[in-house]
Amino acid sequence: MTAVAVLQMTAGIDPAANADTLERAIAEAAAGGAAMLFTPEMSGLIDRDKARAAAHLTSEEHDPVLARVRAAAAAHGLWVHLGSLAVRREDGRLANRAYVIDDRGEVRARYDKMHLFDVDLPSGESWRESASYAPGEQAVVVDTPVGRLGLAICYDMRFPALFAALTEAGATILSVPAAFTRPTGAAHWHVLLRARAIEAGVHLIAAAQTGEHQDGRATYGHSLVVGPWGEVLLDMGEAAGLGFATLDMAQVDAVRQRLPAIRHRRAIPPVVRA
Repeated sequence: MTAVAVLQMTAGIDPAANADTLERAIAEAAAGGAAMLFTPEMSGLIDRDKARAAAHLTSEEHDPVLARVRAAAAAHGLWVHLGSLAVRREDGRLANRAYVIDDRGEVRARYDKMHLFDVDLPSGESWRESASYAPGEQAVVVDTPVGRLGLAICYDMRFPALFAALTEAGATILSVPAAFTRPTGAAHWHVLLRARAIEAGVHLIAAAQTGEHQDGRATYGHSLVVGPWGEVLLDMGEAAGLGFATLDMAQVDAVRQRLPAIRHRRAIPPVVRA
């Protein structure tokens, strides 16, 4: 049995304040006996005012939030999945990048969000993530104290081929940090995340942003930990804070033996139009 901690937060327009929240969560997670802390997408900054946000967008090497999280992870001897930060690439474009940081503060893995959220919602909200961000080009798994972790971010959850690739690479746990909108969250959040866990027979952890943000947007919350049979082990509702869940990793093998869907996967041939 392994304990994990999940941070649900309302990130704002000040990276230093967001880093304060992350440092406190690392300390509390370590004190609570967690082997690893999971944080949401865009843990370092949420600001859709591009001119104001630009002052805080820098390369990975100079990102102050990443530096503070690495230092705190080392100080408390805790692994951290930093859900994502907006970092500037060498070509000047931004990446929505997740980090897995070990208990010495070293970066063990990076993942750039592959599927970008470009939609017009019935509520009137319009999002064009591709206007600022470049998509990632590589799926990533990394060995951690809680198992081999497959990385995804938010909108990725709608593309099951990514999750199939992660489990084919040996993932026994999946992470889907998010800043989900309220309309799509109410409709799809629980069902999609439970489906991703069920079809792969894995634990899934989705740390989420929640509440009313300083830039005017609102996010859904309901950070989840889902078991390999699709059971919800933790649902944090709408309040910001730290949650804990205990994972029984033996259940992954038990569920996969009971329902061996991964072994039954077949390459899909070209579709024939009749």
